[in-house]
Amino acid sequence: MKSIVVTLLAGLAFAGLAGCNTMKGFGQDMQKLGDKIEEKANK
Repeated sequence: MKSIVVTLLAGLAFAGLAGCNTMKGFGQDMQKLGDKIEEKANK
C-alpha cells in the first residue's frame, strides 16, 4: 500500500512540474504576441 501512495505522489509531482513548464511557455508566447501588437499600435 505504501509503494502505491509513493508512486501516486511522484506521478502528481511530475505532472505538476510539467504543467508549470507548459504555463511558462504559454506566458512567453502571450508576451511575444503582446509585443507584436504593441509594435503595430505604435506604427
